[in-house]
Amino acid sequence: MTYVPYHEKGTITLLAGPCSIEDAEQMEAVGEALERAGLRWIRGGAFKPRTSPYSFQGLGEEGLRLITDVGRRHGLKTITEIVDTAHIDLVLKYVDALQIGTRNMANFELLKAIGQATAEGHQPILFKRGMAATIDEWLSAAEYLTMGGNPNVMLCERGLRTFETATRFTLDISAVPVIHKRSLLPICVDASHPAGQVDLVPSLAKAAVAAGCDALMIEVHPNPAKAKSDGPQQLTIPQFEELLAELRLIAAAVGKTIV
Repeated sequence: MTYVPYHEKGTITLLAGPCSIEDAEQMEAVGEALERAGLRWIRGGAFKPRTSPYSFQGLGEEGLRLITDVGRRHGLKTITEIVDTAHIDLVLKYVDALQIGTRNMANFELLKAIGQATAEGHQPILFKRGMAATIDEWLSAAEYLTMGGNPNVMLCERGLRTFETATRFTLDISAVPVIHKRSLLPICVDASHPAGQVDLVPSLAKAAVAAGCDALMIEVHPNPAKAKSDGPQQLTIPQFEELLAELRLIAAAVGKTIV
């Protein structure tokens, strides 16, 4: 697979798409909107690690086919979460980049296996912070990926579990400058999961851009009210387009462009 860097100097890579891949119509609507906006990546979960075993677990390989087809039609790179070593070869057959979620930050056998599997192709890896992990623990865990031979890792701040209940998680915006100070790895901010509710997402996304993030993750769904997972935190396409216009203004103020 061709080496696909996450970002270029002076840009903020926007990783947008639904929480879960649900059907072809959903993905086509999002893909068309992202292409129209001039963006480069689409994200969506094919395998979903859910807190409840009764929640939607994803479409598996069918979901991988859907996101790949949409990506090809609209000229978008694709990223999805990987949750099991048994899925590595399958997922790499379809998508351009891998996401490792908060629940697997300390799954060191999975990290080593992914690092080894991507050592030759250098496929991008988005590595989310554990919901109760310190920055030291996060950076140390990232080395399980890079020591396997793949330096193309981007960290992702997605909020911590604290005593606060007003938001789904507490976004540690200070992680952006701290990571820039202490690591050569770029950092993404997931604005959707810490918000947990759609009206808070724009403010967190704007804060992330102003703080200097290298990438931004935002969940977008054609009809969040009918989403099979995390509907309350997903923007509609019109809401996303409105926010994107505002984010581009903030990015320009700090000398960057959103791609």
